[in-house]
Amino acid sequence: MEDDPREQAESLLPYERWIANALRHVVVQAVEHVAVHGLPGNHHFYISFRTDFPGVVIPPHLRAQYPQEMTIVIQHQFWDLKLNHETRAIQVGLSFGGVGSTLVIPLDSLVSFADPQIRYALRFEPIEPKPKTTALAPVPVQPEAETRKQRHKRRRSSVWTPSGAARRPRLDRGEDLGGRYRPRTGARRTRFTTIVWRSSP
Repeated sequence: MEDDPREQAESLLPYERWIANALRHVVVQAVEHVAVHGLPGNHHFYISFRTDFPGVVIPPHLRAQYPQEMTIVIQHQFWDLKLNHETRAIQVGLSFGGVGSTLVIPLDSLVSFADPQIRYALRFEPIEPKPKTTALAPVPVQPEAETRKQRHKRRRSSVWTPSGAARRPRLDRGEDLGGRYRPRTGARRTRFTTIVWRSSP
């Protein structure tokens, strides 16, 4: 009993994309062969491509006339036909209205390729370009709230004393030369920087 084609399992391998890439390679071989040996006999090419595809280079008046798709004929008058493997694009010189122009056609922009001499044609689905990603602006880091203890410490460290001036210890406040503060009865115990003071003889 034959399987129902409607129940055929969906492929998890991109066979269609592989086939399309293989057929694009046919175009590559045809272009490279003609670039070296020229067109034999009555062979000639019809190449259709998307004019709005990224990387396509055509004269401005042609882009205005064909905003989405156009077809070029490579037969009698063309020059500098080549394939740029680095950019994967066809480059060819053609004349439009008596004015020569160089066209750049990425392989991924191809819609169709045909050789009418032998009625050979290939049809492609243009590959959608990957959207450009924009870098997100860094989020400013808000400073943490200063605690009461940190604020008290900062205020203590910012006390200013005259440069080079030595302060005489106040014995009535319990200060001594050992750098300790001996508080009076009921006062809170604290510390301060050691200052040595000597009276003049």
